Amino acid sequence: MVAKIYITLKSGVLDPQGKTIHHALSSLGYDEVQGVRLGKYVVMQIGDGDPEKARGRIEEMCRRLLANPVIEEYRFEIEGGE
Repeated sequence: MVAKIYITLKSGVLDPQGKTIHHALSSLGYDEVQGVRLGKYVVMQIGDGDPEKARGRIEEMCRRLLANPVIEEYRFEIEGGE
């Protein structure tokens, strides 16, 4: 199975990297860009064949290590293993 995990800053949290990218894009003439939020994308190979068990373990990994629950939110998809 493959888990695809998307981690982003919560909407009220300042994103200085996103702001820098937005400014650079505007400087390059990409005025249609209204805003940029930067995040993390993690692809993980999961060896367990049970999708429900994998879902619980990935949830735990996100809470304990991959995402900071104070400022970040996450979502994930699991492919294969059905």
